[in-house]
Amino acid sequence: MEQPTAPVPPPGCPAHQVGGRVPLYGPEFAADPQAYYSYLRHYGPTAPVELSPGVEATLVTDYAIALQLLQDSGAFRKDARRWRDLNEGRIPADSPVAPLLAYRPNAMFSDGAEHHRLRQAITDSMARVDSRKLSQTTEQVSNYLISQFGSRGSADLLGDYAKQLPLFVFNELFGCTADIGDRVVFGITGMFDGVNAEQAVGVMFGAIGELVALKRSKPGDDVPSWLMQHPAKLTDEEMVHQIALLLVAGNEPLRNLIGNTLQRLLTHDAYAHQGGLIDEAIDDTLWENPPMQNLSAHYPASDMEFAGQKLHAGDLVLVSYAAANTGPALTAARQAGSNRAHLAWSAGPHACPSKEPARQITVTAIENLLNKLPDVELAVPTESLTWRPGPFNRGLTVLPARFTPVQIVRRPSPAPREAPVRPQYTAPTGGRSERGGVWSQFLNWLTR
Repeated sequence: MEQPTAPVPPPGCPAHQVGGRVPLYGPEFAADPQAYYSYLRHYGPTAPVELSPGVEATLVTDYAIALQLLQDSGAFRKDARRWRDLNEGRIPADSPVAPLLAYRPNAMFSDGAEHHRLRQAITDSMARVDSRKLSQTTEQVSNYLISQFGSRGSADLLGDYAKQLPLFVFNELFGCTADIGDRVVFGITGMFDGVNAEQAVGVMFGAIGELVALKRSKPGDDVPSWLMQHPAKLTDEEMVHQIALLLVAGNEPLRNLIGNTLQRLLTHDAYAHQGGLIDEAIDDTLWENPPMQNLSAHYPASDMEFAGQKLHAGDLVLVSYAAANTGPALTAARQAGSNRAHLAWSAGPHACPSKEPARQITVTAIENLLNKLPDVELAVPTESLTWRPGPFNRGLTVLPARFTPVQIVRRPSPAPREAPVRPQYTAPTGGRSERGGVWSQFLNWLTR
């Protein structure tokens, strides 16, 4: 229903066509998603979108309606086996978004009592992470990464730092040996970079399977061991899938949060004149440039009317955290001082279970980098920065920076876990050795 005052669709957007859906992919969307969200609001609280060619969804852009959806586990379900378009063969076999949306037996895709059991095991286990140890581990990883590029006086703070730091920290929290850790890094990196993604996922699940077997025989002071000891009594298969969920869901958003916050600090002079520099920048990033911009896939349990729209059972409905955060209602809440009312961590029974550790890792990583490289600055014009395409993530492709060269010398402090001695990694035959071994190199650096 066109109105004379309706906003003009953004460039490259076919929504003006009859029955057209707004595409949440391609370089135009990546360059300026907020222009798309502004346009989507004229549909009302929900809008018709296309996540990739042939994959249709309804996107919730209004904060109040998003909260209603996220908290209504009776009318909306998370089990992706309900996805009607997938079940009826309308999703292309090679769709780039299908792997992230497809069902896996983990807490993200479960409902009711099963969800409660799996999530309780996760939240209780993550709650046992010692915050002091987490800060120490993050600082050690940060020092190691800076030591790899510090003497050059330049770096890609995304590829050389923000992308690798969460992987290393999580490897430590999960008690990965050198060999297992290298394959976890390879798997997660390949999955999100789209480089041999299917092979990468296979490598990752194989490594996690070995980690579960290792922890069954030799429990340690780490997340997998705590998951095993939980009253939920997870099977080995459930262990593998919960660990994969934690590793993947922990790494990708953290990479983007660290990168997006650094980008904000390096491109907004205002932060230099504020006391709570890093905390303020993280909050502003979570509001205006959240690391996951659209997610929380849900499926109506039955045909229904929702926010003035007719939905069929099994329709794919997503929440736009980025659009909800920047809508008129949230702008007013933020001005009133509710600085953490945003949806960047989602909400309801499936809200992020690890937001406090994630924030702590981000603060420590950025604080240590700025302390070690006090004159760091962006090495390219702000407007030349580019963003990764796709409907879910909000992350830079690169973040080039320059600074006065530094030498980082490892302090003779104990490694986060002093014993046992970990085996060295040998790249598997036929593997891409240049992508393997980074976790082993960090362990070697720690014990030099």
